[in-house]
Amino acid sequence: MKVQNQIRKYLFAGGGTGGHLFPALAIADELKKLDADAEFLFVGTKNKIEARVVPQRGYLFETIWISGFQRSLQLQNLLFPFKVIISLLQSFNIINQYKPSIVIGTGGYVCGPILLAASFAGFKTVLHESNSFPGAVTRFLSKRMTKVFITFDATKKWLKLSNNIELTGNPTRNELEAVSKSDGLKYFGFTDSRKTLLVFGGSLGAASINNALLSMIRTFLNSNIQIIWQTGESDFERVTSRLNELSINSTDGIWIGKFIDKMEYAYASADVILSRAGATTLAEITRLGKAAILVPYPHAAADHQTINAKTLEEAGAALVIRDSALMSEAEKSILALMNNDQLRSEMSKKSLALGKPDAGKIIASKIHKMVN
Repeated sequence: MKVQNQIRKYLFAGGGTGGHLFPALAIADELKKLDADAEFLFVGTKNKIEARVVPQRGYLFETIWISGFQRSLQLQNLLFPFKVIISLLQSFNIINQYKPSIVIGTGGYVCGPILLAASFAGFKTVLHESNSFPGAVTRFLSKRMTKVFITFDATKKWLKLSNNIELTGNPTRNELEAVSKSDGLKYFGFTDSRKTLLVFGGSLGAASINNALLSMIRTFLNSNIQIIWQTGESDFERVTSRLNELSINSTDGIWIGKFIDKMEYAYASADVILSRAGATTLAEITRLGKAAILVPYPHAAADHQTINAKTLEEAGAALVIRDSALMSEAEKSILALMNNDQLRSEMSKKSLALGKPDAGKIIASKIHKMVN
């Protein structure tokens, strides 16, 4: 019989956006395969994506009171010091009660208090950074971590580490490959007689992409293109109101939502993707080999989304359009790619060559060895 202290306990902290959450879920899923008797706990915030998705995935979930510091002058920044103190106290309490074998963070403000508390308390810690330019939490905590996994080799120069950093790639979920195109189209009520455009700006949406699509949508629908469109929560009402003014609805060949819970069905349906260039999005696109037009977020730290996107463009795996050029270039580029089967096929092959589908398995294996 296995005694209690032999059961591994994995504590994960990650969220705020899908780009921070989904790598954590991918690692946890792989650890479950290696360690069937293990226990898992996720820590996040109550009003972000993790509060909905983590319980749906069957993992235990607890919350702390923390949010990001806004670069612009906002009243909520006055609460930030108090949130840091309270979230640290909450983190110490969670760690003391759960007594994890290891604590794993996947970047962003959510994992900061948990990883800091764990390092102070002497627990083994792992931090995964998905972006080429590491976030503030990663830069602050990296030297305190037992191990830091990175997605891009360029990240090393920002962290200036030597003994605890390792290049592994960005983990993605296995279920992304589990859906056929016909099942994906059926899920959205679409037909295989039309090409499908998938549009999203990350889990939070992107107003500039939404505005551009609103200006082109009639052209696409008239060109026998059907659209899966994730607007983000904050822009959903405005976009749907504008579509109503244009007398466009689901019968015209459009599915629209604040968030796509079953992203694997959206990817499976897509012939072309129009999206931001977050690291997790690119890891998923290259795992699946999807033809993509990338619009880097222009205000990303150190312009890391442009760096991410250019890597794909230089390999022939994607096209890149500047955010400021969306209105003038996107329609022509999307139509050209939709109407060129050979170009999409070549782009798909080059995209697949960049993918790292085993990144989650590799990271999970290394973590598993660390706790044994």
